[in-house]
Amino acid sequence: MAVHLVWFRNDLRINDNMALYHACTDPNALVIAVYFATPKQWHKHNLSARQAWFIYQHLQSLNDQLSELNIPLIYKEVALFEDSIPVVLSLCQQYKVTDVYFNRQYEFNEQQRDNNLKNQLSLYNICCHHYDDSVLLPPGKVVTSSGNMYQVFTPFRRRYQKYFLQHSITVLPKPNKRCQSLLSEHHAKQIRSFNYPMLSSTFFAIGEKQAINLLDKFCEQSVENYLAFRDIMSINGTSQLSAYLTVGILSPRQCLSNLLSKHPNLLHFSQSGAYGWFSQLVWREFYRHLLVAYPKLSKNLPFIDWTCRIIWRNNEADFLAWQKGLTGFPIVDAAMRQLNSTGWMHNRLRLITASFLVKDLLIDWRQGESFFMSQLIDGDLAANNGGWQWSASTGTDAAPYFRIFNPTTQGKRFDPQGKFIRQYLPELADVPDKFIHQPHKWAEQQHLNLDYPKPIVDHKQARLQTLTAFDMAKLTS
Repeated sequence: MAVHLVWFRNDLRINDNMALYHACTDPNALVIAVYFATPKQWHKHNLSARQAWFIYQHLQSLNDQLSELNIPLIYKEVALFEDSIPVVLSLCQQYKVTDVYFNRQYEFNEQQRDNNLKNQLSLYNICCHHYDDSVLLPPGKVVTSSGNMYQVFTPFRRRYQKYFLQHSITVLPKPNKRCQSLLSEHHAKQIRSFNYPMLSSTFFAIGEKQAINLLDKFCEQSVENYLAFRDIMSINGTSQLSAYLTVGILSPRQCLSNLLSKHPNLLHFSQSGAYGWFSQLVWREFYRHLLVAYPKLSKNLPFIDWTCRIIWRNNEADFLAWQKGLTGFPIVDAAMRQLNSTGWMHNRLRLITASFLVKDLLIDWRQGESFFMSQLIDGDLAANNGGWQWSASTGTDAAPYFRIFNPTTQGKRFDPQGKFIRQYLPELADVPDKFIHQPHKWAEQQHLNLDYPKPIVDHKQARLQTLTAFDMAKLTS
């Protein structure tokens, strides 16, 4: 009898899961599943306590769902990714596994692990099946005429869009219930708690069904206003589905299929909200494809080589003030406090806070990237690295280094009345709208002392200092 082993990673769902679906296509095969917690590796990769909790909650849910399908989920804990290989081989021997199924991950360490696994399985004549499940198109599919990965987003999207005008999107159903199972003999009823810090969050609902409902609601009711509202942080103008995509509770195919079902002509209307959200899905793909084309992005290195020579200030007191939301710039501080209290941050705020750290405080973008990963419930290397390198002007298709956000101007533009700021900075509750972005001006006029720090840096002077640092690094290249 064929025995199929499904290795779950960041794909904790039963709907539209390529590895699970294909493992179940043979109705006579016995199917078992495994999940590995890797605490030491997670620590190295700065996995946040909230994301660990989010994974754990969905692993419990997945366990229940697989039980209903007569598929036992085996939970294992090892230190590092590489330590999982001998355990997989042991499971294969124990259960006489004939085929192993998994969905690919694109970060460097994960690719090294999977290549090792494939080599080891071939020695035992065990078939290995792997799928590009977390992307709409496999890395390497969208390339230039010379066969290279695009370094600029717009032509990448143009080629990407052309492909989808010629092909349909297939969303796979959940597998049918298995006739046979190892459930009663081998299956543990509960997944024991991770040996890793966990912090609960109410920002994202738990469950695959809830995620699908949120996706459906967004595409049905909200996406048309996406372009108008997505940068206004005081309202829910974004999809807020990022954590589900990161952990794999939703697939990008489910997202695009749902979007197209309600807005079938979106690719022909580039000014619509539906197209705007499609474009964001393609940005997600772009950063994932870049990880594969340029492995150095997984190794703490900038895409633009000469930016390695930038001399950063790396002032510890300034970095701590930024982390805690005590810089004296209300939009920056409110954003950082949102991150610290919820594990999530509005995308426009991610750009503003990243720009402030790099371009105003002249602190190495990698310190910010690492801190974000340690806090975000939706922390994803490809997206987080891509966003930070864009903001720091060190990455592909990045903002030119001489284009520097003014945090006060950004606040006035995207939170004009300070609704978002007041939500996270209650000490500014009494400051009038006119002064909410420069509250100390009002306090001085009123002869008041605010329980809020004054700006830790002068933006105009900081801008000149940053331009000099980048110019010097470029001159020495």
